[in-house]
Amino acid sequence: MNPILGFLRFLTGALISFLLLSPLIKSIETRTEKPTIVIAQDASESIGLSMTADQKVAYQNQLKTLQSKLREKYLVKTYSFGERVRDSLDFNFSDKITNISGVMQAIYDDYSHQNLGAIILATDGIYNEGSSPNYLTDKLAVPVFPIALGDTTIAKDLLIRQVLHNDIAYLGDKMEVQVDIDAKNLAGKTTKLSTYIIEGKNLRKIQETVLNINQSNFFKTASIVLPLDKSGVQQFRFQLNSIPGEVSKANNTRDIYIEVLDSRQKVLILAEAPHPDLAAIKRSLATNKNYKITTRHIDDFKEPIGQYDLVILHQLPSKMHPATKILSALKKQNTPHLFVVGSKSNINNFNRAQNLITIKGTGQKPNLVQGVFNDKFSSFTLENKTKQAISDFNPMSAPFGSFTSAPHAQNILFQRIGKIKTAYPLWSVGESDGTKIGVITAEGLWRWRLFDYMQHQNHDAFDELMTKTIQYLSVKQDKRRFRVNIAKNLFKENEPILFNAELYNENYELINEPDVSLTVINEEGKEFPYSFTRQGNSYHINAGFFPAGHYRFKGKTVFSGKDFESKGKFSIQEIQLEKYVTTANHNTLRLMSQSFGGQLIYPNKINELADIINSKNAVKSIMYQTARNKPLINLRWILGIIILLLAIEWFFRKYFGGY
Repeated sequence: MNPILGFLRFLTGALISFLLLSPLIKSIETRTEKPTIVIAQDASESIGLSMTADQKVAYQNQLKTLQSKLREKYLVKTYSFGERVRDSLDFNFSDKITNISGVMQAIYDDYSHQNLGAIILATDGIYNEGSSPNYLTDKLAVPVFPIALGDTTIAKDLLIRQVLHNDIAYLGDKMEVQVDIDAKNLAGKTTKLSTYIIEGKNLRKIQETVLNINQSNFFKTASIVLPLDKSGVQQFRFQLNSIPGEVSKANNTRDIYIEVLDSRQKVLILAEAPHPDLAAIKRSLATNKNYKITTRHIDDFKEPIGQYDLVILHQLPSKMHPATKILSALKKQNTPHLFVVGSKSNINNFNRAQNLITIKGTGQKPNLVQGVFNDKFSSFTLENKTKQAISDFNPMSAPFGSFTSAPHAQNILFQRIGKIKTAYPLWSVGESDGTKIGVITAEGLWRWRLFDYMQHQNHDAFDELMTKTIQYLSVKQDKRRFRVNIAKNLFKENEPILFNAELYNENYELINEPDVSLTVINEEGKEFPYSFTRQGNSYHINAGFFPAGHYRFKGKTVFSGKDFESKGKFSIQEIQLEKYVTTANHNTLRLMSQSFGGQLIYPNKINELADIINSKNAVKSIMYQTARNKPLINLRWILGIIILLLAIEWFFRKYFGGY
């Protein structure tokens, strides 16, 4: 028995000693990943217009059968695209826009690091938003199999291809727009281009042009001048008289919407004497159409100052012209104004005319100063490249003396004299007694604008600094305690309308205690009621989508026993892109298939597409192998054997009296 017990003890010790050497067990795990086939369906209106109801049903059945065949060997993912990309097949064909590059980018984002086998792109090749789809397929590097939908036959058609115009104009202006007209296979025919203003349900013709179509592939650009004699969103219609035999008459008409503003601000540049700074300021502000700029010398100025929204005082008050009446009127009427200090300025009168900056000195000797941006300034932002450019601008001439900023002054730029950065203000803004004031403590702005062009071949840095300063000074504060706002006045019909509301108490603290209602009213007078939801300290509504037309809105609430109301208007513009190009572009699809190893498929060959993809060697499963090293000591059955050996030895020793 002793040899047996000894053997058990030896076996147990040897096993424990072996485990102390930390032996490893190597295992290999194999995983196979099937290739993914993506089916992307164009859901835009042009696809629906190219099929009859029966053809749509037959096409849907073909695509479903194709999915079933592909799922036998592949993972199949589906997309629909048009205005946006979504993860399902949509056969309503109601999207107003086609963006093929958008779906290609979405596929790249989702599958660039996965086993993407092929892309099946069912479309007519017409895209009216985004870039050419060929630009993104090279990133994917997989076969593309376009299903060529639509009709490539060039039929008789007369259409307005596009209307080039500005979205915003000002009351009283005359805007020139360009109307591009196409005619296919209509040589020898005549039509008329009529221009209308739409006022509610009434059409008012303002112009008519006769067009003689003298070739089969006819193109002409007509220039039309539109009168803008009414503020708000104006709707204009351009319409071609139809010609018998046209494949579509829907593309003979095109509507545009122009927001006509009646809020151009009048800016007066009032100077002590002629100076090149005046032209620099005027040209800078002229880049913003929101400003109507007038330049006057004080000797010739006889107009009432109250007609201007902002006044720039160049070297005024001066030694020759104290401008007392003008300064008094500006203060009394709370008209924002900007001082530009120069060699002709009367420093003492300047100090009395405002309380932002105090200059102590005679003003006889100039200092050459450059600008250093104040990193603590936050009333408005400037681009980093503008800040850098300003620091390199040529010196300007500032009065010799010491400069002190009031606590309420916001310094945009400090003076740098030579290489010394000072705390002297160079460019400041602020508010005094409810009036916004700005101060530039040096002359020579023309040098800055000229230097900006010499260095960068543009005036962007100087213009941004000047226009944003004027914009800050000229913005009128909204003192209403209740406001309902929308982001803009003109929306496309595929954009949701978002409303925000703000309510202030008597201390002008933002609150949202009471309920706020909103009513949207269309042109027929039909009302659509909504209730705002609270968001933070304000209110918010997503009112969804509205049909094309003009609308009014009215928000109401009651707070502390007082009724508050806020009104506004907005317009919805119909998206007509899908109606204007109806001839399918299969050349783009053919190029995609040839460039990336796919094949162009027509609808009658959809049933063969699964076999074609199977025959492509590029569409393969990927096998992944993972090697793992696991310590032998972690195996529980090894521990069980050790315990079992010890238990057997203990049992025998106990049984035969060894213990």
